[in-house]
Amino acid sequence: MSSNLKTNSTAHHKTGLFLTGGGARGAYQVGVLQAILALLSAHGWPAKKNPFDIVSGTSAGAINATAFACRADNFEESVTRLVDVWRNFEVEQVYRADSFGVIRSGARWLSLLSFGWLLRKWHANPPNSLLDNGPLITLLHRMLDLPRLDAALESGVLHALAVSASSYTAGYHMTFYQSAHEIPNWSRTHRHAIQQQISVDHLLASSAIPLIFPAVPLYCNDRCEYFGDGSMRELAPLSPAIHLGASKLLVIGGGHIGGARPDLAPFSGYPSLAQIAGHAMSSIFLDGLSVDLERLGRINNTLSVLTPEQLQTSALRPVEFLAITPSQPLELIASRHIHSLPLPIRTLLSAIGATERRGAALASYLLFESSYTNALIELGQRDTYARKSEVLQFFGVEFSEAEDFSVQTELVSSN
Repeated sequence: MSSNLKTNSTAHHKTGLFLTGGGARGAYQVGVLQAILALLSAHGWPAKKNPFDIVSGTSAGAINATAFACRADNFEESVTRLVDVWRNFEVEQVYRADSFGVIRSGARWLSLLSFGWLLRKWHANPPNSLLDNGPLITLLHRMLDLPRLDAALESGVLHALAVSASSYTAGYHMTFYQSAHEIPNWSRTHRHAIQQQISVDHLLASSAIPLIFPAVPLYCNDRCEYFGDGSMRELAPLSPAIHLGASKLLVIGGGHIGGARPDLAPFSGYPSLAQIAGHAMSSIFLDGLSVDLERLGRINNTLSVLTPEQLQTSALRPVEFLAITPSQPLELIASRHIHSLPLPIRTLLSAIGATERRGAALASYLLFESSYTNALIELGQRDTYARKSEVLQFFGVEFSEAEDFSVQTELVSSN
Protein backbone atom coordinates (compact mmCIF):
# COMPACT_ATOMS: atom_id res chain seq x y z
CA MET A 1 0.00 0.00 0.00
CA SER A 2 1.49 3.31 -1.01
CA SER A 3 1.55 6.41 1.14
CA ASN A 4 3.78 9.37 1.85
CA LEU A 5 5.66 9.70 5.12
CA LYS A 6 6.84 13.02 6.42
CA THR A 7 9.86 13.25 8.70
CA ASN A 8 8.66 12.52 12.24
CA SER A 9 11.19 14.66 14.05
CA THR A 10 14.15 16.89 13.50
CA ALA A 11 16.83 18.24 15.76
CA HIS A 12 14.37 20.90 16.91
CA HIS A 13 11.10 18.94 16.91
CA LYS A 14 10.67 15.92 19.16
CA THR A 15 7.59 13.75 19.60
CA GLY A 16 6.69 12.65 23.12
CA LEU A 17 4.52 9.88 24.53
CA PHE A 18 2.84 10.20 27.93
CA LEU A 19 1.15 7.23 29.61
CA THR A 20 -0.96 8.01 32.65
CA GLY A 21 -1.48 5.88 35.77
CA GLY A 22 -4.31 3.59 36.71
CA GLY A 23 -3.20 0.11 37.78
CA ALA A 24 -4.90 -2.53 35.66
CA ARG A 25 -6.34 0.24 33.49
CA GLY A 26 -2.89 0.36 31.88
CA ALA A 27 -4.09 -2.38 29.53
CA TYR A 28 -5.99 0.30 27.59
CA GLN A 29 -2.71 2.03 26.73
CA VAL A 30 -1.36 -1.16 25.19
CA GLY A 31 -4.43 -1.47 22.96
CA VAL A 32 -3.93 2.09 21.73
CA LEU A 33 -0.24 1.47 20.97
CA GLN A 34 -1.08 -1.76 19.14
CA ALA A 35 -3.62 0.04 16.97
CA ILE A 36 -1.15 2.86 16.25
CA LEU A 37 1.42 0.27 15.16
CA ALA A 38 -1.13 -1.37 12.86
CA LEU A 39 -2.27 1.95 11.36
CA LEU A 40 1.25 3.21 10.73
CA SER A 41 2.43 -0.13 9.32
CA ALA A 42 -0.53 -0.24 6.95
CA HIS A 43 0.57 3.15 5.60
CA GLY A 44 4.19 2.25 5.03
CA TRP A 45 5.78 3.13 8.36
CA PRO A 46 8.87 0.92 8.95
CA ALA A 47 8.01 -1.69 11.59
CA LYS A 48 11.14 -1.04 13.65
CA LYS A 49 11.06 2.76 13.52
CA ASN A 50 10.24 4.25 16.92
CA PRO A 51 7.88 7.23 16.46
CA PHE A 52 8.60 8.68 19.91
CA ASP A 53 11.73 10.60 20.94
CA ILE A 54 10.64 11.10 24.54
CA VAL A 55 8.65 8.62 26.65
CA SER A 56 7.20 9.47 30.05
CA GLY A 57 4.76 7.78 32.37
CA THR A 58 3.30 7.56 35.84
CA SER A 59 2.31 4.54 37.94
CA ALA A 60 1.24 1.70 35.59
CA GLY A 61 2.02 4.11 32.78
CA ALA A 62 5.60 4.35 34.07
CA ILE A 63 5.92 0.57 33.82
CA ASN A 64 4.51 0.55 30.29
CA ALA A 65 6.65 3.53 29.31
CA THR A 66 9.86 1.94 30.59
CA ALA A 67 9.10 -1.45 29.04
CA PHE A 68 8.41 0.33 25.75
CA ALA A 69 11.58 2.42 26.00
CA CYS A 70 13.71 -0.68 26.67
CA ARG A 71 12.95 -1.84 23.12
CA ALA A 72 12.75 1.55 21.47
CA ASP A 73 15.09 0.29 18.76
CA ASN A 74 12.25 -1.94 17.49
CA PHE A 75 8.77 -0.39 17.63
CA GLU A 76 6.98 -3.57 16.58
CA GLU A 77 8.79 -5.76 19.10
CA SER A 78 8.26 -3.24 21.88
CA VAL A 79 4.49 -3.12 21.38
CA THR A 80 4.21 -6.86 20.81
CA ARG A 81 5.98 -7.65 24.08
CA LEU A 82 3.68 -5.31 26.00
CA VAL A 83 0.59 -6.84 24.41
CA ASP A 84 1.79 -10.33 25.31
CA VAL A 85 2.16 -9.39 29.00
CA TRP A 86 -1.19 -7.64 29.29
CA ARG A 87 -3.17 -10.23 27.33
CA ASN A 88 -2.02 -13.01 29.68
CA PHE A 89 -2.25 -11.23 33.02
CA GLU A 90 -3.11 -12.87 36.31
CA VAL A 91 -3.30 -10.98 39.59
CA GLU A 92 -0.66 -13.32 41.07
CA GLN A 93 1.86 -11.62 38.76
CA VAL A 94 1.29 -8.30 40.55
CA TYR A 95 0.28 -9.08 44.14
CA ARG A 96 -0.26 -12.10 46.35
CA ALA A 97 -3.78 -13.45 45.95
CA ASP A 98 -3.52 -16.70 47.94
CA SER A 99 -5.33 -17.04 51.25
CA PHE A 100 -2.17 -16.85 53.37
CA GLY A 101 -0.88 -13.80 51.49
CA VAL A 102 -4.22 -12.00 51.79
CA ILE A 103 -4.48 -12.79 55.51
CA ARG A 104 -0.90 -11.69 56.08
CA SER A 105 -1.37 -8.30 54.42
CA GLY A 106 -4.99 -7.37 53.72
CA ALA A 107 -6.72 -8.93 56.70
CA ARG A 108 -4.09 -7.58 59.11
CA TRP A 109 -4.37 -4.14 57.50
CA LEU A 110 -8.18 -4.05 57.80
CA SER A 111 -7.96 -5.36 61.37
CA LEU A 112 -5.49 -2.64 62.24
CA LEU A 113 -7.89 -0.01 60.92
CA SER A 114 -10.69 -1.45 63.05
CA PHE A 115 -8.94 -2.68 66.21
CA GLY A 116 -5.36 -1.41 66.00
CA TRP A 117 -5.72 0.57 69.19
CA LEU A 118 -6.30 -2.76 70.99
CA LEU A 119 -3.47 -4.69 69.34
CA ARG A 120 -0.30 -3.39 70.96
CA LYS A 121 1.90 -5.91 69.10
CA TRP A 122 1.21 -4.03 65.82
CA HIS A 123 2.28 -0.66 67.16
CA ALA A 124 5.95 -1.40 66.45
CA ASN A 125 5.45 -3.42 63.25
CA PRO A 126 2.19 -2.46 61.54
CA PRO A 127 1.21 -3.88 58.13
CA ASN A 128 2.34 -1.49 55.41
CA SER A 129 -0.37 -1.99 52.80
CA LEU A 130 -3.58 -3.73 51.87
CA LEU A 131 -1.82 -6.01 49.36
CA ASP A 132 1.66 -7.52 49.02
CA ASN A 133 3.02 -6.62 45.56
CA GLY A 134 6.19 -8.71 45.89
CA PRO A 135 5.36 -10.70 42.71
CA LEU A 136 5.52 -7.48 40.70
CA ILE A 137 9.30 -7.41 41.16
CA THR A 138 9.64 -10.68 39.23
CA LEU A 139 7.33 -9.42 36.49
CA LEU A 140 9.30 -6.19 36.09
CA HIS A 141 12.58 -8.06 35.72
CA ARG A 142 10.93 -10.16 33.00
CA MET A 143 9.44 -7.15 31.20
CA LEU A 144 12.48 -4.89 31.24
CA ASP A 145 15.82 -4.92 29.45
CA LEU A 146 17.61 -1.99 31.10
CA PRO A 147 20.96 -2.44 29.29
CA ARG A 148 19.04 -2.21 26.02
CA LEU A 149 17.46 1.01 27.29
CA ASP A 150 20.92 2.44 27.92
CA ALA A 151 21.94 1.47 24.37
CA ALA A 152 18.81 3.09 22.87
CA LEU A 153 19.59 6.34 24.66
CA GLU A 154 23.25 6.26 23.69
CA SER A 155 22.46 5.58 20.02
CA GLY A 156 19.90 8.38 19.82
CA VAL A 157 16.98 6.08 19.04
CA LEU A 158 15.45 7.53 22.22
CA HIS A 159 16.15 11.00 23.62
CA ALA A 160 14.83 10.57 27.16
CA LEU A 161 12.70 8.49 29.53
CA ALA A 162 10.90 9.95 32.55
CA VAL A 163 8.91 8.34 35.38
CA SER A 164 7.28 10.09 38.32
CA ALA A 165 6.71 9.29 41.99
CA SER A 166 5.47 11.13 45.06
CA SER A 167 7.60 11.55 48.18
CA TYR A 168 5.76 10.74 51.40
CA THR A 169 8.85 11.90 53.29
CA ALA A 170 9.15 15.40 51.80
CA GLY A 171 5.62 15.92 50.50
CA TYR A 172 6.49 16.77 46.90
CA HIS A 173 6.20 15.22 43.46
CA MET A 174 9.40 13.97 41.84
CA THR A 175 10.23 13.13 38.23
CA PHE A 176 13.20 10.87 37.60
CA TYR A 177 14.52 11.05 34.07
CA GLN A 178 17.27 9.32 32.13
CA SER A 179 19.00 10.57 29.00
CA ALA A 180 22.37 10.27 27.30
CA HIS A 181 22.37 14.09 27.18
CA GLU A 182 22.97 16.43 30.09
CA ILE A 183 19.57 17.99 30.77
CA PRO A 184 19.31 20.50 33.64
CA ASN A 185 17.11 19.46 36.57
CA TRP A 186 14.05 21.63 37.03
CA SER A 187 11.96 22.68 39.98
CA ARG A 188 8.44 24.09 40.30
CA THR A 189 6.01 24.48 43.18
CA HIS A 190 5.70 21.09 44.95
CA ARG A 191 7.37 19.28 42.03
CA HIS A 192 10.97 18.63 41.14
CA ALA A 193 12.97 16.62 38.62
CA ILE A 194 16.31 14.87 38.88
CA GLN A 195 18.39 12.94 36.37
CA GLN A 196 18.96 9.35 37.51
CA GLN A 197 19.40 5.86 36.10
CA ILE A 198 15.89 4.37 36.01
CA SER A 199 15.64 1.09 37.96
CA VAL A 200 13.04 -1.44 39.07
CA ASP A 201 12.80 0.41 42.39
CA HIS A 202 11.75 3.61 40.59
CA LEU A 203 8.90 1.71 38.91
CA LEU A 204 7.82 0.03 42.14
CA ALA A 205 7.66 3.48 43.76
CA SER A 206 5.83 5.08 40.84
CA SER A 207 3.18 2.32 40.83
CA ALA A 208 2.70 2.05 44.61
CA ILE A 209 -1.02 2.88 44.73
CA PRO A 210 -1.60 4.66 48.07
CA LEU A 211 -2.61 2.31 50.91
CA ILE A 212 -2.95 -0.58 48.44
CA PHE A 213 0.79 -1.19 47.82
CA PRO A 214 3.72 -0.36 50.14
CA ALA A 215 5.90 2.73 49.76
CA VAL A 216 9.40 2.27 48.35
CA PRO A 217 12.65 3.88 49.59
CA LEU A 218 14.65 5.78 46.97
CA TYR A 219 17.87 7.70 47.39
CA CYS A 220 17.76 11.30 46.19
CA ASN A 221 18.76 14.74 47.41
CA ASP A 222 21.54 13.09 49.46
CA ARG A 223 19.08 11.17 51.61
CA CYS A 224 16.67 8.24 51.55
CA GLU A 225 13.00 9.11 51.06
CA TYR A 226 9.89 6.92 50.85
CA PHE A 227 7.90 7.27 47.64
CA GLY A 228 4.44 6.25 46.52
CA ASP A 229 2.35 6.44 43.39
CA GLY A 230 3.42 9.16 40.97
CA SER A 231 -0.16 10.19 40.26
CA MET A 232 -0.41 11.74 43.73
CA ARG A 233 0.24 15.49 43.76
CA GLU A 234 0.86 15.33 40.01
CA LEU A 235 -0.18 18.89 39.24
CA ALA A 236 1.16 18.91 35.67
CA PRO A 237 1.51 15.35 34.32
CA LEU A 238 2.44 16.53 30.81
CA SER A 239 5.22 18.76 32.11
CA PRO A 240 8.13 16.24 32.14
CA ALA A 241 7.86 15.40 28.43
CA ILE A 242 7.66 19.09 27.56
CA HIS A 243 10.62 19.98 29.81
CA LEU A 244 12.61 17.24 28.08
CA GLY A 245 11.96 18.86 24.70
CA ALA A 246 8.73 17.48 23.25
CA SER A 247 7.03 19.81 20.79
CA LYS A 248 4.41 17.17 19.92
CA LEU A 249 2.79 14.95 22.51
CA LEU A 250 0.62 11.84 22.28
CA VAL A 251 -1.28 11.32 25.54
CA ILE A 252 -2.95 8.02 26.39
CA GLY A 253 -5.25 8.30 29.38
CA GLY A 254 -6.72 5.71 31.69
CA GLY A 255 -10.18 7.11 32.31
CA HIS A 256 -13.27 8.39 30.55
CA ILE A 257 -13.01 12.17 30.16
CA GLY A 258 -16.14 14.19 29.50
CA GLY A 259 -19.30 12.71 28.08
CA ALA A 260 -22.85 12.72 29.38
CA ARG A 261 -23.55 12.41 33.07
CA PRO A 262 -24.42 8.77 33.91
CA ASP A 263 -27.98 7.87 34.83
CA LEU A 264 -28.32 7.82 38.60
CA ALA A 265 -30.93 6.21 40.80
CA PRO A 266 -33.07 8.65 42.84
CA PHE A 267 -31.35 7.39 46.01
CA SER A 268 -28.64 4.74 46.17
CA GLY A 269 -27.89 4.82 49.89
CA TYR A 270 -24.82 5.86 51.79
CA PRO A 271 -21.64 5.30 49.72
CA SER A 272 -19.61 2.22 50.57
CA LEU A 273 -15.97 2.44 51.59
CA ALA A 274 -15.03 1.09 48.14
CA GLN A 275 -17.16 3.73 46.42
CA ILE A 276 -15.42 6.49 48.36
CA ALA A 277 -12.01 4.92 47.72
CA GLY A 278 -12.80 4.60 44.00
CA HIS A 279 -13.79 8.27 43.90
CA ALA A 280 -10.48 9.17 45.58
CA MET A 281 -8.58 6.99 43.09
CA SER A 282 -10.26 8.76 40.18
CA SER A 283 -9.23 12.08 41.67
CA ILE A 284 -5.64 10.88 41.93
CA PHE A 285 -5.35 9.20 38.54
CA LEU A 286 -7.70 11.16 36.26
CA ASP A 287 -8.29 14.74 37.37
CA GLY A 288 -4.73 16.02 36.97
CA LEU A 289 -4.56 14.90 33.36
CA SER A 290 -7.93 16.47 32.47
CA VAL A 291 -6.88 19.81 33.95
CA ASP A 292 -3.45 19.72 32.30
CA LEU A 293 -4.89 18.94 28.86
CA GLU A 294 -7.32 21.83 29.24
CA ARG A 295 -4.49 24.13 30.35
CA LEU A 296 -2.28 23.10 27.40
CA GLY A 297 -5.13 23.79 25.00
CA ARG A 298 -5.62 27.29 26.46
CA ILE A 299 -1.90 28.03 26.20
CA ASN A 300 -1.85 26.92 22.56
CA ASN A 301 -4.87 29.12 21.79
CA THR A 302 -3.25 32.12 23.47
CA LEU A 303 0.04 31.63 21.63
CA SER A 304 -1.78 31.29 18.31
CA VAL A 305 -2.85 34.97 18.42
CA LEU A 306 0.61 36.33 19.20
CA THR A 307 2.79 37.86 16.54
CA PRO A 308 6.15 36.21 15.66
CA GLU A 309 7.89 39.02 17.54
CA GLN A 310 5.80 38.40 20.65
CA LEU A 311 6.44 34.66 20.44
CA GLN A 312 10.17 35.32 20.43
CA THR A 313 9.92 37.05 23.79
CA SER A 314 7.65 34.43 25.38
CA ALA A 315 9.00 31.60 27.52
CA LEU A 316 6.07 29.49 26.38
CA ARG A 317 5.89 27.55 23.13
CA PRO A 318 3.00 25.78 21.41
CA VAL A 319 2.84 22.00 21.86
CA GLU A 320 0.79 19.99 19.40
CA PHE A 321 -0.99 17.20 21.24
CA LEU A 322 -3.38 14.32 20.66
CA ALA A 323 -5.14 12.73 23.63
CA ILE A 324 -6.72 9.28 23.34
CA THR A 325 -8.82 8.28 26.34
CA PRO A 326 -11.42 5.55 26.94
CA SER A 327 -14.77 6.15 25.28
CA GLN A 328 -16.49 4.18 28.06
CA PRO A 329 -16.27 4.33 31.87
CA LEU A 330 -13.83 1.55 32.76
CA GLU A 331 -15.53 0.85 36.09
CA LEU A 332 -18.57 -0.43 34.17
CA ILE A 333 -16.35 -2.87 32.28
CA ALA A 334 -14.67 -3.88 35.55
CA SER A 335 -18.04 -4.65 37.16
CA ARG A 336 -18.56 -7.36 34.53
CA HIS A 337 -15.24 -9.06 35.30
CA ILE A 338 -14.94 -8.93 39.10
CA HIS A 339 -15.90 -12.63 39.24
CA SER A 340 -12.56 -13.47 37.57
CA LEU A 341 -10.60 -12.37 40.65
CA PRO A 342 -9.32 -15.17 42.92
CA LEU A 343 -11.69 -15.98 45.79
CA PRO A 344 -9.43 -14.60 48.59
CA ILE A 345 -9.22 -11.23 46.82
CA ARG A 346 -12.95 -11.16 46.09
CA THR A 347 -13.62 -11.91 49.76
CA LEU A 348 -11.28 -9.14 50.88
CA LEU A 349 -12.75 -6.59 48.46
CA SER A 350 -16.32 -7.57 49.26
CA ALA A 351 -15.67 -6.54 52.87
CA ILE A 352 -15.41 -2.92 51.71
CA GLY A 353 -18.03 -3.11 48.93
CA ALA A 354 -15.64 -3.26 45.95
CA THR A 355 -17.43 -6.25 44.41
CA GLU A 356 -20.67 -4.27 44.10
CA ARG A 357 -21.30 -2.30 40.92
CA ARG A 358 -21.18 1.05 42.71
CA GLY A 359 -17.78 0.14 44.20
CA ALA A 360 -16.31 -1.25 40.97
CA ALA A 361 -14.17 1.85 40.38
CA LEU A 362 -11.76 0.62 43.05
CA ALA A 363 -11.71 -2.89 41.56
CA SER A 364 -10.96 -1.44 38.11
CA TYR A 365 -7.47 -0.53 39.32
CA LEU A 366 -6.74 -3.97 40.84
CA LEU A 367 -8.30 -6.31 38.27
CA PHE A 368 -5.11 -7.71 36.74
CA GLU A 369 -6.98 -10.58 35.09
CA SER A 370 -6.87 -11.40 31.38
CA SER A 371 -10.65 -11.23 30.84
CA TYR A 372 -10.62 -7.58 31.97
CA THR A 373 -7.28 -6.55 30.48
CA ASN A 374 -8.23 -8.02 27.09
CA ALA A 375 -11.49 -6.06 27.15
CA LEU A 376 -9.49 -2.86 27.77
CA ILE A 377 -6.97 -3.68 25.04
CA GLU A 378 -9.80 -4.13 22.55
CA LEU A 379 -11.43 -0.88 23.68
CA GLY A 380 -8.11 0.91 23.16
CA GLN A 381 -7.89 -0.51 19.66
CA ARG A 382 -11.46 0.53 18.77
CA ASP A 383 -11.02 4.04 20.16
CA THR A 384 -7.81 4.50 18.17
CA TYR A 385 -9.27 3.17 14.91
CA ALA A 386 -12.22 5.53 15.41
CA ARG A 387 -9.74 8.43 15.35
CA LYS A 388 -7.42 7.06 12.67
CA SER A 389 -7.41 10.25 10.63
CA GLU A 390 -6.19 12.26 13.62
CA VAL A 391 -3.61 9.60 14.47
CA LEU A 392 -2.15 9.48 10.97
CA GLN A 393 -2.12 13.27 10.74
CA PHE A 394 -0.33 13.48 14.10
CA PHE A 395 2.47 11.26 12.81
CA GLY A 396 2.68 13.11 9.52
CA VAL A 397 1.30 10.29 7.38
CA GLU A 398 -0.49 11.44 4.22
CA PHE A 399 -3.38 9.27 3.02
CA SER A 400 -6.44 9.44 0.80
CA GLU A 401 -10.01 8.82 1.93
CA ALA A 402 -10.26 5.74 -0.32
CA GLU A 403 -7.03 4.38 1.13
CA ASP A 404 -8.25 5.14 4.62
CA PHE A 405 -11.43 3.09 4.07
CA SER A 406 -9.36 0.18 2.75
CA VAL A 407 -7.08 0.25 5.81
CA GLN A 408 -10.06 0.36 8.17
CA THR A 409 -11.52 -2.73 6.50
CA GLU A 410 -8.23 -4.60 6.83
CA LEU A 411 -7.80 -3.67 10.50
CA VAL A 412 -11.34 -4.64 11.48
CA SER A 413 -11.14 -7.98 9.65
CA SER A 414 -7.78 -8.85 11.25
CA ASN A 415 -8.75 -7.88 14.79
